[in-house]
Amino acid sequence: METGLRDEAKQRWQEGRAGVSATYDWLTSHELARELARIDLPLSTYTQWYWKIDLHNLLHFLTLRVDSHAQWEIQQYGQVMAGMLKRVAPLSYEAWIDYDVCGARLSRMELDGLRELLRVSEDGIEGQGRRLGREALGSLGLSSREVDEFLSTLGRREVPDFELDPRSALPASEFADRFAAAVPRGEPEPSEG
Repeated sequence: METGLRDEAKQRWQEGRAGVSATYDWLTSHELARELARIDLPLSTYTQWYWKIDLHNLLHFLTLRVDSHAQWEIQQYGQVMAGMLKRVAPLSYEAWIDYDVCGARLSRMELDGLRELLRVSEDGIEGQGRRLGREALGSLGLSSREVDEFLSTLGRREVPDFELDPRSALPASEFADRFAAAVPRGEPEPSEG
């Protein structure tokens, strides 16, 4: 990028950040809720937030965040929160692992596939000595992706352990210092000379 264009871009970014920041400060000084005042703040703005949630919704939130399909960064966040949950509510944590993290919901077609292989009676479940290959599972109405996911669901899973070691935790002040250092404060004007 040429020098003139770079300088113009930096100036526009600084002016934009300064204007939005001034608006945010003005709105919050007039007691407008912070979540409304921050509407125009850019995505690059660091924020600190406080959260209240009930256990039911926390478990749902964590189920989505620790899932292997979630982005890596949010999985890391979810794993730490799950570790906190394990320490604070161990019985609820165990139930969450058993029923949500390592449990599974099955579609109608997946259940139909299992019914082809199993006979259920009052005495229990009995295998019928059959095999359902991919083609047979597809004929039940499952797409190729659904067949892959179904087979993965039925495969053995490792039970995750979201154990936290509080001795390795850094003090909150460490993060406050890091965040403060990361927030741009504007660049000093270049000196003539």
